[in-house]
Amino acid sequence: MRIFADLQIHSRFSRATSNAITIKNLEKYARLKGINLLGTGDFTHPKWLAELKSELKEDGSGILTSSSGFKFVLQGEISNIYTQDGKGRKVHTLLLARNFEIVEQINQALLKKGRLDYDGRPIFGFSCIELVEMMRKISDDIEIIPAHAWTPWFGIFGSMSGFDSVEECFKDQAKHIYAIETGLSSDPAMNWRISKLDKYTLLSSSDAHSFWPWRLGRECNVFEFDESYSYDDVLNAIRTRKNFVETIEMWPHEGKYHYTGHRNCNVCLSPKDSIKLKDICPRCGSKMTVGVAQRVEMLADREEGFMPKNAVPFRKIIPLSEVISVATGEKVESRKTWEEYYKLTSAFENEFEAVLNAEEKELKKITSGKIAENVLRNRNQDIRFKPGYDGVYGIPIFEEKEQFKNNPGCELKTRQKGLSDFM
Repeated sequence: MRIFADLQIHSRFSRATSNAITIKNLEKYARLKGINLLGTGDFTHPKWLAELKSELKEDGSGILTSSSGFKFVLQGEISNIYTQDGKGRKVHTLLLARNFEIVEQINQALLKKGRLDYDGRPIFGFSCIELVEMMRKISDDIEIIPAHAWTPWFGIFGSMSGFDSVEECFKDQAKHIYAIETGLSSDPAMNWRISKLDKYTLLSSSDAHSFWPWRLGRECNVFEFDESYSYDDVLNAIRTRKNFVETIEMWPHEGKYHYTGHRNCNVCLSPKDSIKLKDICPRCGSKMTVGVAQRVEMLADREEGFMPKNAVPFRKIIPLSEVISVATGEKVESRKTWEEYYKLTSAFENEFEAVLNAEEKELKKITSGKIAENVLRNRNQDIRFKPGYDGVYGIPIFEEKEQFKNNPGCELKTRQKGLSDFM
């Protein structure tokens, strides 16, 4: 059985999230997307935890179920802001837990360090080293995963406050780290260029702040389990890569921090061009936000195109709502986009089936030729991009004649490499 697992989301109790996030809405749109295992998000927040306990049931497997049978795994995120090795650090960490009893122990330990009730992603002033030590005292089965590892501001390898390796961040506790989450602005191929990361499983999750299908599941992990799988199966897949089929990735060029740039000046630069300018904005002279592509170049010890022997494959896919939006010229949340979206998901069971597997002739029976063509170009990764930078999402280009003005330094990327390029 294929399990499409999005293991990092947020509740409505985190900053900058939809106030309509509920278990029912998460389940509804996860099913529509094709996700069948979802992180709960924010188990540290007392009000959200109360809802989780009220609406989800435990059966001893470590996988929780809703009243209609949809499956969840207990998940939270911690923000550690501290000083280490003479530098200020800001690192977000994903936590997975087996049951509510373990979650209560985690929350009790964290309450000794600060508050949990003000944000679904609570902030603490102690180090990632201490976080691992704290979790290990509670249970060996708590999975501790550096979240969105390359994000400039809050990633373990972020250009603004991060480290150059997992070992530098976690010191003697690094032996308890089995995986990192690559984030929206990098893909596995970028991470494969750094040999120190070969021993870590590369996970992908949406970090969704709403339940809409262009956010939920925009990145996820695909496992192969029996129908009666458990938390142990998920843990084993993460730690050993057994039964880990692939990851579904957002194009890193669409991520908000892929290239280096300065949003206020509308400047977006490739690593090569930014390095020439010593990361200084050519328009105002201020320091630019160093993007993920440049940060990878700084740490890479391999050329592009290298694929480790034990690597988990991946596919890069633009959410269906965005594909439809580009074809129709309508906004992603417009009525017209939703009408086409529902036609496709109804015909092919869910979004992933439509985007990844539907045959061309069947697509054209359901939707317009232009939308069908864009779905296939999406699947074949035949897309160009105006890359994202400094908090600005990148833009996919389906029309070859489309031109972008007022951003001369931002090159348009040609077809990008996916799994097929490494086989």
